[in-house]
Amino acid sequence: MKSNSSRRSSVAEFLSLERNVTLASSAIFLLGFGEELWKKFLPKYLEALGASTPIIGLFGTAEDFFDAVYQYPGGWIADRIGRRNAFLIFLALAFAGYLVYLFGASWPFAFAGLALVMAWQSMASPAMFAIIGDALPAEKRAMGFSIQSILKRVPVVIAPVIGGSIIAARGVINGVHFGLIITLVIAALTALLILPIQIKRELHEPTNIFGVWSSFQQSLKRLLVSDIFIRTCEGMADVLVILYVTNVLRVSVARFGTLVAVQFVTTLVIYIPAAKAVERVGRWPFVVATFCAFALFPIAIVLARGFGSLLVAFIIGGLREIGEPARKAMIVDFARPRLRARSVGLYYLLRSMAITPASVIGGLLWKFTPQTPFIIAGAFGFAGTGLFLLTIRSRHTG
Repeated sequence: MKSNSSRRSSVAEFLSLERNVTLASSAIFLLGFGEELWKKFLPKYLEALGASTPIIGLFGTAEDFFDAVYQYPGGWIADRIGRRNAFLIFLALAFAGYLVYLFGASWPFAFAGLALVMAWQSMASPAMFAIIGDALPAEKRAMGFSIQSILKRVPVVIAPVIGGSIIAARGVINGVHFGLIITLVIAALTALLILPIQIKRELHEPTNIFGVWSSFQQSLKRLLVSDIFIRTCEGMADVLVILYVTNVLRVSVARFGTLVAVQFVTTLVIYIPAAKAVERVGRWPFVVATFCAFALFPIAIVLARGFGSLLVAFIIGGLREIGEPARKAMIVDFARPRLRARSVGLYYLLRSMAITPASVIGGLLWKFTPQTPFIIAGAFGFAGTGLFLLTIRSRHTG
């Protein structure tokens, strides 16, 4: 028994499974699993309720908008009333949104439901960052973010398969409704995971959004600028990848699914080894590596001439996550403890708003040649990497 207990303690230490981080990450996993049962099928659901294609497109834009503007309020609430209470409020709002989705008789109700459901997806993110920052020492935070990222991504692969089977058996509307009922039950169970969270944190520091911005260290501001370039690179190209692969390179949709699976597996495989390496050598080499992978991915897509070279490109796409936990840990490191959640929220608010036009620009560049948006995206990626390298020259951020 002692041996088993010792092994569990060793695994927990190795993976930075601090109690509060584990509870919060498990809550993200559980509710994420419920949402992914039906989330990918919402466009078909809206169509079944009578929404036109432009309305469905507007729904996607509304989701991006809420994802951006909810970040800072989520951070403010988490700093003001505590991480656990904030989680419970965001969960209650999402629960109300699921009910609106379930009982809404026409597509306009879906927009009201979206405004509520996004409270969990977007508002809870700064609180999750803050819990990892509060609960783990600096050298363990990259591993904390790695475990959280794994738990967040696994449902994206598993749940839609189950949800698709339910919809195939019951039809779009009844299938989505059944998935929503399951999610409501899962949300109640998620609350039970959140209740035991106990975080000792710095007292709330009253200030407005401009005060939070003033608190940003120069290193954090420079990281934000670099990150905006990198995410512009991602936004400009990623939405067009499936079109380039299937329309230009004539790869089947089924084989494209295989490529996406390879990318996802690459990401999962590198998370934990990279996080352990970060503990030994510091954060900035891995942030540089992830920024380089972002820049190389669209270029590798353009250079691909067949399925084999596309496999290499999508492995590079999976390697984009090699330094993401380290980057997130940097954000938490640079944030003032009493403003931690608000700093994360403001960071992501500014980043999301800055990169909003990227997909539209990519679509317009496609009209010149299909390769153009990928080449321009790569240029943005390398520019962002260069800016970050200039930052670490002036200050060692590892």
